[in-house]
Amino acid sequence: MAEEYLIDLQGVDIFQQESLVLSDVELKIKKGEFVFLIGATGSGKSSLLKTLYGELKLKKGTARVADFDLRKLKTKKIPYLRRKLGIVFQDFQLLTDRSILENLLFVMKATGWKDKTKIKERIDEVLESVELPTKGFKMPHQLSGGEQQRAAIARALINHPSIILADEPTGNLDPETSSRILNLLRKISESGTTVIMATHDYDHMQKFDARILQCEGGKLKDSLSVSEAS
Repeated sequence: MAEEYLIDLQGVDIFQQESLVLSDVELKIKKGEFVFLIGATGSGKSSLLKTLYGELKLKKGTARVADFDLRKLKTKKIPYLRRKLGIVFQDFQLLTDRSILENLLFVMKATGWKDKTKIKERIDEVLESVELPTKGFKMPHQLSGGEQQRAAIARALINHPSIILADEPTGNLDPETSSRILNLLRKISESGTTVIMATHDYDHMQKFDARILQCEGGKLKDSLSVSEAS
């Protein structure tokens, strides 16, 4: 049986505006794989992630992400791609004027959920999975940074995504909280969801035997060990 690749990039050039940041990218990532993405600021990590979720247009090469052909992806189809993806940012990007519950409802309504019983069941399920079962009524500012990031991960999980793209998700958190977030993402990958985590944190990378991609000198290097990457 052929390998099931959720992400398959061949001969891809990645641009940020008119600047070429990564050239001739070759990348295949399987279902349920956990991958660290590393590199200096400006090396192309975020641009690669933005290309995967349709924020940056693919100009050269072929790319399939969660069964979507990025080369042929029309703007109106980008929301459909994003329903297959969960995106987690460094600064949480929760809506600050509404509760965690309302943050999750906002995403669900925007992506077509209508059945109130199923909505409640799914919200309870994701809040339980990120260890926030009693915090849905809280406003973001009433939560710690780690709790806010876990709420952001709950939001990313709401539509049963095939892939989680996490862009420096522990960048604003202390080491202990970072470790909990990393363990949570690892658990998510073990349940069959592919996770790509952009990070600067070599300490945490040493705790997991995971694949490492490195953006350096305009290229994407694959399958480094932690010692090679540090």
